[in-house]
Amino acid sequence: MRPILESIEAEYRRYKLLAEGAMEQLSEEQLLRSPGTTGNSVTTIVWHVSGNLESRFTDFLRSDGEKPWRDRDSEFLSRTVSRAELREKWARGWSVLFASLAQLDDAQLQKVVTIRGVPHSVIEALHRSLTHVSYHVGQIVFLAKEFRGDGWRYLTIPPGGTVAHNKSPVGEKPPGPPR
Repeated sequence: MRPILESIEAEYRRYKLLAEGAMEQLSEEQLLRSPGTTGNSVTTIVWHVSGNLESRFTDFLRSDGEKPWRDRDSEFLSRTVSRAELREKWARGWSVLFASLAQLDDAQLQKVVTIRGVPHSVIEALHRSLTHVSYHVGQIVFLAKEFRGDGWRYLTIPPGGTVAHNKSPVGEKPPGPPR
């Protein structure tokens, strides 16, 4: 049985699609642009989210989520990469996550995993991760909307579109995993 895990996985997929919809609206220059002097670019956020997912979900049930090979600080360094390299990095983190989720069932949700030596139930670790991802996806969407200005294509209900949306709430339930 996997109803809880399927729900969590569907939310991860929904946030992944939101970020990808935002990134597709940006030029390579905009993907690399940092807001102000201390903000992170979309590229930096992608590098961090991917690094986090790879670390947390590699050998998820058997090793600490903060792997010794991860260099978290380097994820925040400015870098110049192509859109293709960015997509590859993004996909790598998500593929590790989804492969790990596919191996779990709801009976394992109370098992204990560690993150930086701190014990968490699997369900706590998943909620922690999902919240972390959604936080950073929100940053990506915000930056993309700011950079695109009037050219922004809404990924959710556009302003003034609530009544129409409520008549046909397409997209309210995220798609499940591919079968």
